[in-house]
Amino acid sequence: MNSINSKTVVFVTGAFVSHKGWDEWRSYFESQGYKTIAPPWPYKDASTAAELRARQPNDTDLAALTLAEVIDSYAAVIKGLPEKPVVIGHSLGGLMTQVLVNRDLAAAGVAIHSVPPLGVFPYEFSFLKAGWRSFGLFTSIKQTYLMSFKTWQYAFVNGMSLEDQKAAYESSTIPESKTVARGGLSKAAKVDFAKPHAPLLLTSGSTDNITPAHLNFRNFKKYKKGDSVLDYKEFHGRNHFVVNLPTWKEDADYILDWIARHSTRQPVSAVSTEYAPALQRAAGR
Repeated sequence: MNSINSKTVVFVTGAFVSHKGWDEWRSYFESQGYKTIAPPWPYKDASTAAELRARQPNDTDLAALTLAEVIDSYAAVIKGLPEKPVVIGHSLGGLMTQVLVNRDLAAAGVAIHSVPPLGVFPYEFSFLKAGWRSFGLFTSIKQTYLMSFKTWQYAFVNGMSLEDQKAAYESSTIPESKTVARGGLSKAAKVDFAKPHAPLLLTSGSTDNITPAHLNFRNFKKYKKGDSVLDYKEFHGRNHFVVNLPTWKEDADYILDWIARHSTRQPVSAVSTEYAPALQRAAGR
């Protein structure tokens, strides 16, 4: 389980943001010879974040969605692919990545600024300040939660210019299921930290408020390494908007290099057409 034998990548989106945030990553990984897919969560299959925001308050199917159902939707996509993929997830998608690796569904996993699995208690103040509203305490779970711009500024885009913060909010922010957020405290978020696993990389950012580096490092240390490949990398100056920061390609290059260092396969010059039908089916295209 110490080598990576896959040229397929599945990107797993976190909470509060659109899966379209992976578009540049997909293009870049495909230019490096990978086949990629970034499936939307159930009930988030819109072409723009604005379209999903416009569905409130009638997005009741999304409101009822659970974390277990989201994870299972990615598991179903993976099982339909020709090979086990490298799974790369951000934030809550990083948690789901760890669960999918724990289920032996991935050739490797990369958890970017991950929400921690059950068993790593997030006592960091900034995590609690940034995320507690998503639980929707004392509000109806039949309605979705939309992060306010003020919360977005603290949770995702701290340190950026006001103009860039507003642009990021308009392009990325979408309503979220409160039941999914609460699922992070349920058995759906549980992994066996002692179980041997495929290569796993956890990354963090020095200026991330919602999943601070200290929290990501405690997540990393929770694993019983054994003979499994397990690595950790902290990037300087990265907030939670890491996937779409101007520095995203530096992070992507680090991940590509990490995959290559543990790979048993050589890069290919182009995406093989044999994967196209399966990838299209998995994406619902």
